[in-house]
Amino acid sequence: MPSSSRSTEVVVCGPAAWNHLILLDRLPEPVPHMQLARRSWHTLGGTSAGKALHLAGLGIGVRLWTPVGEDADGERVRSSLAGAGVAVEAVRSERTERHVNLMTEDGGRVSLYVSAPSAPPAGAVEAARAAVAAADLAVIDLSELGGLVLADLPARRARIWVDLHDYDGASEFHEPFLRAAEAVFMNDDRTGDPWELMRSCLDRGPRLAVCTRGADGAVALEADGTRHETAAAAAEVADTNGAGDAFMAGFLAATVRSAPVAGALNAAAEQARIAIESDHLHPVLGRG
Repeated sequence: MPSSSRSTEVVVCGPAAWNHLILLDRLPEPVPHMQLARRSWHTLGGTSAGKALHLAGLGIGVRLWTPVGEDADGERVRSSLAGAGVAVEAVRSERTERHVNLMTEDGGRVSLYVSAPSAPPAGAVEAARAAVAAADLAVIDLSELGGLVLADLPARRARIWVDLHDYDGASEFHEPFLRAAEAVFMNDDRTGDPWELMRSCLDRGPRLAVCTRGADGAVALEADGTRHETAAAAAEVADTNGAGDAFMAGFLAATVRSAPVAGALNAAAEQARIAIESDHLHPVLGRG
């Protein structure tokens, strides 16, 4: 895939949140009961925040457009990102997104959305759209803001990468994101055949599809049919939240620095390890 030898600026568009993470022995059963948490902590969350953090950590210039409220959680989100070197374009929201994530050590998770952002103002959508169009490369995450930005992009625009997460190959919500993308990323949670899922994505326009497979590593498929595979990097697991975002950031950073697909996959697996071994989306959040 093409890349530039000059400094690349990436625009990331999508969610950031303030999260409460609670580690349990087991996920709650659908009956009244009591459990003692093994531990709990508050930290930055959101798929777009995770990608922006890892891109900044890899030395990529990144600007994050994300809905943030004028509340205490919003201030925590803004200060955490700014402290990690991420330029934040806060889209006005009535409230900041907030989750409670119930987790187990084997990777089980239930995410409770305590608050969601309000609809982005039209002026902010237009400004984000202009920033995406002017960027060298843009990552558009699944979100109301991302969908509105994609709805009326100019013909001449940046290269767009999209994270489809647990895409099943048929969701209508994902369709405009998929068709706008040059490269798509996903996991294998809802497919028994990642190669067929990736092929179905490439049939709608992207030139590259990448599918993460947890402990089984990741696979990639190019539009010409070339297949690639990589193993997962060995890791001491602290928290699996954000591993996919770190993986995509690692792949993107390697690609803009002219790495071939195979090399970018290896770099992505190593970046995912960095996230997995931290209690936060990126270890920079746990420093100081």
